Amino acid sequence: MSTTLEGHFRRGDTSFYSKTWTVGHEGKPRFTFSCWKILTDPLQPEGPIAAKLVFVHGFSEHINRYNDFFPKLAAKGIQVFGWDQRGWGRSVAQPAQRGLTGPTSLVVSDVAAFVKDKLISDGDGSSAPLFVMGHSMGGGEVLTFAADPQYTDLVKQVRGWILECPFVGFPPGEEPSSIKIYLGRLFGRIFPRQQLKHVVPPQYLSRDEKIVQSVRDDPLCHDTGTLEGLASLLDRTAALSSGQVQLGKQVQSVMLAHGTEDRACSYDAAVKFIREQQDVADRTTKTYKGAFHQLHADHCKEEFTTDIVEWILKRTHKLSSAIETFEAKL
Repeated sequence: MSTTLEGHFRRGDTSFYSKTWTVGHEGKPRFTFSCWKILTDPLQPEGPIAAKLVFVHGFSEHINRYNDFFPKLAAKGIQVFGWDQRGWGRSVAQPAQRGLTGPTSLVVSDVAAFVKDKLISDGDGSSAPLFVMGHSMGGGEVLTFAADPQYTDLVKQVRGWILECPFVGFPPGEEPSSIKIYLGRLFGRIFPRQQLKHVVPPQYLSRDEKIVQSVRDDPLCHDTGTLEGLASLLDRTAALSSGQVQLGKQVQSVMLAHGTEDRACSYDAAVKFIREQQDVADRTTKTYKGAFHQLHADHCKEEFTTDIVEWILKRTHKLSSAIETFEAKL
């Protein structure tokens, strides 16, 4: 049985679309639309929640792109919370808002606020540990947030961090020219809200042709950024790839999952970044040979889902003995 409650949450003057996936009656996943601090879901899951997961989506996508993936996590007792970020998905009320993310400080504060809300007021009374996961651009945002000293007390409360093909660097041959970056940053300061198309070829995302076509056909995958937003994205990525961003001991555990044939985000840069995070004792990596950018929607999706569930549940001490784990320590 599936039950929904739809609404919006607000942060300042901005209204965001959010969605929650929870195991419902008879063990079937259900999803709810929730109003942050305004509405709460009146129906609770049948069984205990083993873990909670806040998910941060990537560039030119939205949380309803994950409607096949999140129910699989919910079925294992992992409650998933997601929202469409500023400038993306159903949080966009008019075309002028497409890609209007604001600077990095605003982007990261949105992530922090959503995580904090799920730690203290998710409404289910659960003491289940909370994890944070980011894909692509969202992975870079998650790392930037986790390393930011002003959020240390909040980061300490997160049990683990999962990075699905995070944007830590450009793959070989996909790097923008230095003059393009310079001009983008220059004009971004003058015309921050000026919109600009940045197309990640859909065929880079998955080896599944149905997924590729669905991205092409999805009007919410609008490929539109702003000069300020794109410049901030490049700055975050440069800080990550150069080693300026370092995770501290406040980060309890981190998992990197990346495909070797990812042509949107650099596999090598992500692996190098995780290897260098010596202050994080619990570091795990999983390589998916031949996989593209969206592991959750690629040919390896079942293996990927199992790995994510396994990694989370092991850190909640609720892992079934029937599940064999595979972890590669970096």
